Amino acid sequence: MGKTRNLWLGLAALLVVSFSVLLWAGGEIFRAAPPVPERVATPDGTTLYTRADIERGRQVWQSMGGMQLGSIWGHGGYVAPDWSADWLHREAIGVLDLWARAEGGAASYEALPAEMQGALRARLQASMRRNTYDASTKTITVDRDRALAMSNVAAHYVSLFGNDPATHSLRESYAMKEDTVPDAGHRQALTAFFWWTAWAAATERPQAAGDTGKAVTYTNNWPSEPLIGNTPPAPLWLWSVFSVLFLIAGIALLGWHHARTHGQDEVHTLPATDPLASLRITPSMRATAKYFWVVLALFLTQILLGAMTAHFQVEGQQAYGFNLSEVLPYSITRTWHTQLAVLWIAVAWLGTGLYIAPALSGHEPKFQRFGVNFLFTCLLIIVVGSFAGQWLAVMQKLGLANNFWWGHQGWEYADMGRFWQWFLFIGLLLWLTLVGRALWPVLRGPKSDTKAIVGLLFLSTVCIGLFFASALMWGEHTHISEVEYWRWWLVHLWVEGFFEVFATAVMALIFAKLGLVQTKSAATAVLFATIVFMTGGVLGTLHHLYFVGTPTAVVALGASFSALEVVPLAYIGFEAYHTWKMGKSTPWMARYRWPILFFMAVSFWNLVGAGLFGFLINPPLSLYYMQGLNLTPLHGHTALFGVYGMLGIALMLFCMRGLRGQMHWDTRPLKVAFWSLNIGLALMALLTLLPLGTMQLLAAIDHGYAYARSAEFMQQPIVDMLVWMRVPGDTIFSVGAVALAWFVFRLWVAPRPAIEVEGARAREH
Repeated sequence: MGKTRNLWLGLAALLVVSFSVLLWAGGEIFRAAPPVPERVATPDGTTLYTRADIERGRQVWQSMGGMQLGSIWGHGGYVAPDWSADWLHREAIGVLDLWARAEGGAASYEALPAEMQGALRARLQASMRRNTYDASTKTITVDRDRALAMSNVAAHYVSLFGNDPATHSLRESYAMKEDTVPDAGHRQALTAFFWWTAWAAATERPQAAGDTGKAVTYTNNWPSEPLIGNTPPAPLWLWSVFSVLFLIAGIALLGWHHARTHGQDEVHTLPATDPLASLRITPSMRATAKYFWVVLALFLTQILLGAMTAHFQVEGQQAYGFNLSEVLPYSITRTWHTQLAVLWIAVAWLGTGLYIAPALSGHEPKFQRFGVNFLFTCLLIIVVGSFAGQWLAVMQKLGLANNFWWGHQGWEYADMGRFWQWFLFIGLLLWLTLVGRALWPVLRGPKSDTKAIVGLLFLSTVCIGLFFASALMWGEHTHISEVEYWRWWLVHLWVEGFFEVFATAVMALIFAKLGLVQTKSAATAVLFATIVFMTGGVLGTLHHLYFVGTPTAVVALGASFSALEVVPLAYIGFEAYHTWKMGKSTPWMARYRWPILFFMAVSFWNLVGAGLFGFLINPPLSLYYMQGLNLTPLHGHTALFGVYGMLGIALMLFCMRGLRGQMHWDTRPLKVAFWSLNIGLALMALLTLLPLGTMQLLAAIDHGYAYARSAEFMQQPIVDMLVWMRVPGDTIFSVGAVALAWFVFRLWVAPRPAIEVEGARAREH
């Protein structure tokens, strides 16, 4: 027990230090965040925008779908432009065109000779990068020419978000419905918010005393915009190089550890029969079946919405001639698609927790079945209620006063209204209670190696329940930099962190209960794996925050520790090989062949999706150009479904082996599902997301970020072709999902007892 105890102490120390540093980094982000002015004015005192305009504009942006329709500071959807970069580029061109007409006698900046263009660009950089925010009056002052350019850009957005025929084709290109924001006053307020996000991206942050480095904007010179001199600052280059060094060093250390410990396990005798074949299925365990039915329903719905969302990129407002945007606009299909991705995976894991807790302890607490059923009902209410509120918000039927609590918050992966977030948080606490009370006999029992793994499982359950509270840490008017900090606590730490620990513990317990590994070895391995993962996982959260008003120290921490996130994935092949060996170790393991194969798929996509494609975009210099391009969903799709989705399916199949193990399993649909899901995901990545993202990356480096996200670039014939190339992969993927659903459907609707099938086969022979 000494080694296990030391690992527990090491994990506790790691988490205390990591979260202390993460909280300190949050304080630094809040301190360095771009100020929201009380007033934006010209030198003669004319007020252009007020703080109320900016805050109201943000409310409008959130109500129409927020990050699901275009992006802000690189976070959000990919069809419409990044509004910060788009405004910044349009304003810069507007000022340059004014000067070209007034001083160069040309119709536009592009018509000037190169020497005069260079002179005007230098003048523009000095003007737009200069910080004119007066902290004493909380006023930003802009000159007359810039104010005129701002007015022209605002007029463009007022037209775009309405139903002006002049911008109809652009709305189609951006997959925006007509009258996205029907109220003219709201459209004008929206321009104030967009301008402020662009101002923060163009304006240099005040330098600290003694800082001799080159000044950078509040967003660390993001986005790339050659007209105003937004280029990657030196720290991004430096910490990108160091992140590669940390990665190499981490892999070397883990390789040394593996070589030193490899082969030290004692010889282990495998059971002659399946230890779980005689598992008593309690009423609450049986009640979890409905969770897995809902998992499949949500999964199929998510695929359908994903197909609709992808098709919007081709036809804009229609689907094969039907004006779909008037009923289900892009921003709502993408909202539901991204939320369902998290929801069906989470429900699969919640159902697994409720199933496995009584299985481990053999204890069925009083009213446990009622609690499982009550939680199931609550989850259905949350899904239906939050989705209805989001639709009403995007269709502008809810009103700004009600949107934050009941409608669409606009933050990607944290879209549901605050009431539904509270409801879900309470539901997770109920889940924590149900799992904890079933595990309690093991937790309070004598010390054992099994207790160590169960303890880690329970602690991850506690963290899953409690850390969703990070979604409640911001208010309706909290600064966007602070919202982003807490949002990534939710998306990165909750989904990618503690669910990962939960899954690791569950898999270790499954293999230990099956007798495939020694419990002592499993306890040591799962604790060590948790330490390795959390070493980079906690502070790796900061790599999402490079360009949201983050100081250099936070960029350095994010770059260093996000590189360490990849370290355990570099040796994921050992895990896959070990899992494969266990699947063939004894004849009765054939019962678990398909859960084992899905576990192997998790290992593969962990290496490719989370490892290779994750590290492709994570270093600061890479993310400077790639954030919000199609290389981001390349990582997102292959990591979210490839790792967490495949794992959710594997856990679901394992639970079903217990729930319907007495029934004959016709595994032909599972074979179709396994290969179709993996091949479809690979084709989606290789035929569309990777080539399209690479094209955008080259465009961003050559011409600036705004061009890489513009309609001019995204409406090229080759881009249309690449989007259509998703059809083969998406179709194959959908076949796999339907096959999986058919397999589960047959297990309950038309089951055949395994004894009956085996008897029939014996008679045939």
